[in-house]
Amino acid sequence: MKTIKFLTIIGVVALASFTLSSCVNDLDVTPLNKSISTETTTFSNTSGAYISYLAKVYAGFATGGIQGGDANVDVVGMDGGSQAGYLRPLWNLQELPTEEAMCCWNDQTIGNFHALNWTASDVFIKGFYSRLYYQITIATAFLQETTDDKLASRNVSSTLKDSIATFRAEARFLRALAYYNVLDMFRNGPLVNDASPIGSATLPAYADSQTIFKFIESELTDCQAKLSNPVVGNSNQYGHANKAAAWSLLARLYLNANAFLGTNDAKYYTSCIENCNKVTAIGYTLEPVYQNLFVTDNYNSKEIIFPIVIDGTNLTSWGGMQFLECSATASDGSYNPLNAPGTWGGNRATMQFLDRFKSMSNYQDDARYKMLYTGYNHTSIDDQSDFKQGVQVFKFSNLSSTGVKNTASFASTDFPMFRLGDIYLMYVEAFLRGGAGANQTTALKYINDLSKRANSISGGNYSASDLTLSFILEERAREMFWECTRRTDLVRFGKLTDANYVWQWKAGVKAGAGSDSYRNYYPIPTADLTANTNLKQNTGY
Repeated sequence: MKTIKFLTIIGVVALASFTLSSCVNDLDVTPLNKSISTETTTFSNTSGAYISYLAKVYAGFATGGIQGGDANVDVVGMDGGSQAGYLRPLWNLQELPTEEAMCCWNDQTIGNFHALNWTASDVFIKGFYSRLYYQITIATAFLQETTDDKLASRNVSSTLKDSIATFRAEARFLRALAYYNVLDMFRNGPLVNDASPIGSATLPAYADSQTIFKFIESELTDCQAKLSNPVVGNSNQYGHANKAAAWSLLARLYLNANAFLGTNDAKYYTSCIENCNKVTAIGYTLEPVYQNLFVTDNYNSKEIIFPIVIDGTNLTSWGGMQFLECSATASDGSYNPLNAPGTWGGNRATMQFLDRFKSMSNYQDDARYKMLYTGYNHTSIDDQSDFKQGVQVFKFSNLSSTGVKNTASFASTDFPMFRLGDIYLMYVEAFLRGGAGANQTTALKYINDLSKRANSISGGNYSASDLTLSFILEERAREMFWECTRRTDLVRFGKLTDANYVWQWKAGVKAGAGSDSYRNYYPIPTADLTANTNLKQNTGY
């Protein structure tokens, strides 16, 4: 069973009865204002309030509000399920601009993402930006209320202080994760840290990509000492950030550093490899059955390093996994092999994504390819509004590893934010890009291990000559599709806006077309620029 049950947010409603204009200064978010600093009403010398508050920080990655179905929304004025949650907007902004996904809906501006034609007033962009800074704000407020001085003033015991030290490290990791998304998606933004006044009229300062990068790097490096040591299979750790989660995020940060910073420095690939090696030394193992990474009992997997915990009974949301499962199934229910809890008929892939598999010999035997459905016999998307045109994707399951149906009304499959398969691929790519601390033998073993896991019949036959960057880009599509990495990958490889690397309806053209390079990242929302004159808009918007 899932042991991170504190994510049911027991007690958080008592903490979440406040409202403020957040440090971004244009969001009406809960639960914080100056009252959060009143120890007698919020924090004490017992553990309950600290655990409940940290639970809210975690829960903000899984739901858009403090009640079931994203009710009592965190970001007032925006829909907590479709616009201002975390996982659903992350997926939209990471997958829809790529060959891996195209939405057939006509919801507001959703079609602009595949067309690479969004604007600074886009509601989905604003929603995700708001979510990220909401997460940053509540994590920061927790850190401000758990300093040594504050704990001493409450006569907190030494035993509880030790526990709170771990809670603080987890909050710092979660804040760094949100900042990583800011850096990846927006490149710049306001910098909110432990010294920032929460609930005041003070506008936070502008931070460029280098400043945000250094802050993330420093936070993840410093918080490791107090994070739990990872123990594979330890159910008491499941869902909590530990040292391996920090190493995984650092590896991803360093792999993308040159793209984020506009540099060309091999030292970042060396740092990526260093952190990958730390993870692999722990003893995580590839899940023998690929599909079992994406089932309702994937909490048993020894491959998943850090998940977003989804609870279809206690922490329900119309975003998150409910969205990923239901939007992948035709609205007429004509084919629902993974027992999706709803049939919304929204997202499918392009035929060019199918080609990433067809470039392999014996691709029909690949377990990952078998998650793609072409049974509607119309892989070309001629009518963008027809869900049955294109390639349907059935990756996230509402069944257990043994085929037991989830009986809850909402999805209960956890989302793997970091897993060993991705660590393997990052190691190989960083090695190919010139990073030190890796070797060809290990790189080839990692690729063949992934291949054998996917294809027990003919997998594992790659040789050193196959290890090229172009191969890695395709293999990342095959291994990591729909896991919120593709846009970042294409940007790193210089392919997202490239006119020579196209798929159907890229840039709004049926045959695909190139776009302006400033589309490699998103604009700062117009409302935030108006509210905080310290901010600067990205070039091109």
